[in-house]
Amino acid sequence: MTATSSLSSQSASRPDPGTVLQGVPVVAGVAYAPVIRPGRLPEVDVSGLPEVAEGDRAAEGERFTAAAATVAGRLRDRAAHATGAASEVLAATATLAQDRGWLGAAEKRIKEGAPAARAVNGAIDQFVEMFTKLGGLMAERVTDLRDIRDRVIAELNGLPEPGVPLPDSPSVLCAEDLAPADTAGLDPAVIVALATTLGGPTSHTAIIARQLGIPCVVAVHGLDDVPAGTTVLVDGTLGTVTVTPDESAAQDAVAEAARVAAAAADWSGPGATADGHQVAVLANVQDGAAARAARETPAEGVGLFRTELCFLNTDAEPTVDEQAQIYGEVLEAFAGRKVVIRTLDAGSDKPLKFAGHPDEANPALGVRGIRIAENNPGLLHHQLDAIAAAAEKSGEQPWVMAPMIATAQEAESFAAQARSRGLTPGVMIEVPAAALLAERILEHVDFLSIGTNDLAQYTMAADRMSAELATLTDPWQPAVLALVAMTVRAGAAVGKPVGVCGEAAADPLLACVLTGLGVTSLSAAAAAVQGVGAKLAQVTLQQCREAADAVLGTASAAEARAAALAVLG
Repeated sequence: MTATSSLSSQSASRPDPGTVLQGVPVVAGVAYAPVIRPGRLPEVDVSGLPEVAEGDRAAEGERFTAAAATVAGRLRDRAAHATGAASEVLAATATLAQDRGWLGAAEKRIKEGAPAARAVNGAIDQFVEMFTKLGGLMAERVTDLRDIRDRVIAELNGLPEPGVPLPDSPSVLCAEDLAPADTAGLDPAVIVALATTLGGPTSHTAIIARQLGIPCVVAVHGLDDVPAGTTVLVDGTLGTVTVTPDESAAQDAVAEAARVAAAAADWSGPGATADGHQVAVLANVQDGAAARAARETPAEGVGLFRTELCFLNTDAEPTVDEQAQIYGEVLEAFAGRKVVIRTLDAGSDKPLKFAGHPDEANPALGVRGIRIAENNPGLLHHQLDAIAAAAEKSGEQPWVMAPMIATAQEAESFAAQARSRGLTPGVMIEVPAAALLAERILEHVDFLSIGTNDLAQYTMAADRMSAELATLTDPWQPAVLALVAMTVRAGAAVGKPVGVCGEAAADPLLACVLTGLGVTSLSAAAAAVQGVGAKLAQVTLQQCREAADAVLGTASAAEARAAALAVLG
């Protein structure tokens, strides 16, 4: 086995000109350009490397440790210079590069005589198999593990890091899958679209594509057969990749998309339909830098402040003062505006070093989100204290919500703790049980925010990172939207707001459908704010309601999208 075995080989069966490959749309827009593909790690036949003499094994172990530390350091450095989602996923990958599990497995092999490169390959294979069997969000880390493997082996052999080439002209980046280190540093001026064979609507590739604001289609069947240099048309609204399309038709499609983008760029808020029905358009942020960048858009506030970043990068729980400073930066960036802070959503694929996470057979259904507080109550108490301190210092009044709420009792307990600190409490609706019992949950909290990423995963019983199941975890699934409608009705009945902060809110067409269902706010990546706001401004509330009714009457995500397009254009 070589270090490059995980990278797809291109088939000799090149698609005919005009072939339309179907995938799952992630970021709307159209791009027409030649394909580029990530650079591969030069062939390193690790199986043919000689055994290490017993007297040299300690030095070989040190060489491995240094290489792994170098790779982790580079990833941390990239995370420090990135913002928002890019920073978060790079930091998580850097943490994985220093994970004692696979490092220990590699060290054990070296002590038994395996050369470092072969030890790395074997250890990563072991954990890839383990993570694949676990499924759920752990399976997402397989791409990250293989990326770490390739980088460490390259470092051991004095080779350049594998990754995405920097093209001289606009290009479409196509790959089997893309690791965070590949996608986080992309320049949208030259990488004009992304398409992958694997991945889902909430994969790292999708999340960073939204942050960059470039068209993206994932789970594209047949994409591996498209060689570099082939000109393609990527349609992030329809979810298609057209191979060697008619040039005139492709240029017309790009021109129309540019016209739509220009209209979006002129939109300056506030969020409302063409007939004046107000729907707040907010931004999702991860830290102060991302909040300041979002403040440059027409975003009316922050609908989701993910607080994981200040926990995931540390070996110990950050102090109340340290947390308060981070929260204060976001409150300051949006002074006088709505800011919704989500409490720690760790666990599963985002373990905390200091929380004592148990080994779980199915982490996606395990101890994550609010459930961490069961055995670590201090984490939640300290975080709420820090939010309250930041609020007092800034003079702002943030809203605070808990993730992974499944019962009314959990909502009641969280609300009591938040209110005791003068905070406005709400909860995330990500679990179908919470949507079904939204009326009872609203007896205890002041607002709800629907996280469509997890709601789709749990409703459809489908791993949201699986390319094979990407059509099931599409937020356009009628079953998912039926739960959204049920939740919104519960909020309307008692006059309490219900927003959407999942990635569904970044889709301009779906945002209109959500508005028709009665959602009161939409929170998306900052790069998506103008597109969502501009689309809303072009349609009436009645059109949104008609589209919502049409969508709820369909039987599949594809039918739902087509029904909305028929009403809204």
